[in-house]
Amino acid sequence: MQGRVQRQRNPFRFGAIARDDDFADREREVRELSSDAINGQDVVVFAARRVGKSSLVAAVMRELIDDGVLVADVDLWKISTKEKLAEALATAIYADIARFRDRAAEKAFAPFRGLRVLPTMTVDPDTGGLSFTFSAGSAPEDIDATLERLLELPAELGADQGKQVALIFDEFQEIGTIGADLTKLMRSVFQQQADVSHIYLGSKRHLMEEIFNDPNEPFWRSAKKMELGPIPSDQFAAFIRKRFADTGKSVDPDVVERVLEATQGHPYATQRLCYQLWQETEPGETADMEAFEAAFAAVLVSEDAHFALIWEEASTIQRQLLEALAADPGHPFRGEYQRKHRLPVSGTIQRPLRTLTERETVKSDDDKLYRISEPFLAEWIVAKVTPRPAGREPA
Repeated sequence: MQGRVQRQRNPFRFGAIARDDDFADREREVRELSSDAINGQDVVVFAARRVGKSSLVAAVMRELIDDGVLVADVDLWKISTKEKLAEALATAIYADIARFRDRAAEKAFAPFRGLRVLPTMTVDPDTGGLSFTFSAGSAPEDIDATLERLLELPAELGADQGKQVALIFDEFQEIGTIGADLTKLMRSVFQQQADVSHIYLGSKRHLMEEIFNDPNEPFWRSAKKMELGPIPSDQFAAFIRKRFADTGKSVDPDVVERVLEATQGHPYATQRLCYQLWQETEPGETADMEAFEAAFAAVLVSEDAHFALIWEEASTIQRQLLEALAADPGHPFRGEYQRKHRLPVSGTIQRPLRTLTERETVKSDDDKLYRISEPFLAEWIVAKVTPRPAGREPA
């Protein structure tokens, strides 16, 4: 009986955090953010969905840990109450900061004994990790005092060890839904922590701008701003060629150009399309334009349910805007554009367009030129929704 043929691993990754060789470029951003953290500089990272901020943070954390920095990270995405925030903070601080000072679990827990609300501790039998639970029945002032103390701990534990600390908050725009007064509390504590770098990441730009760009908000002008946008085409092109070459395949230069033209350097979209392109290419062969067309069609099919939901949830005017922008990125508030695409007047489209922008389905540049930002959605609309001339068969 013949041995089983071993399948080769696809070198492209999408959806999950990209690590090591799977991580495309971002060397400048990793270097800059790591340096800021070591220098105790607070940073807010503006990043749209699926542009690789989680992968960036993972790379930065590895760099900082190698440099002896104590790093704790808290993801606010699934946190809905102050008690849950306290649990996430306590667990992260214990695992990533306190245990570096005292390897013995009992000694590492000592700093948490002074909390106003004492947590219940649970040990994971598989990993030995410790998690914290705070009762939901605590008085509001007690849980606030507990949170304040937890926010103070990283600086104190770092000082005890003579180490710099980095405290990372992912999806920070959710802080307002957890507690309206939390930004004021956090800012009052953080501004006293010269040896702690606070890094705030968010995927909902309009909410992040409200927190950091509003003069009436506590975090106004409190952090350096970093934009995480598309990866430059030349750098992504080199990454794509290398990933194909490393697995015994190659890719036509025109195809690489076509890929990046379709994805505009969006990390998720590029990795997703290249994953499918690699699948369409036989071992030892070159990915050509025929393979690209097959890959692109397959990606659109795989995204059909997601895009159909976006379309179903859009109002009539939002659908008109999406159709226009899919065919022709431009200036929806200009009369010429409105006439060309049979759009309502500016006063009518202002709110629907703002909603699409807040959902990050649509984006605009400094010149107020709007385009669809959701990867592959424009192509899906053109293929699925836009009317075709009479007598023309669908592609």
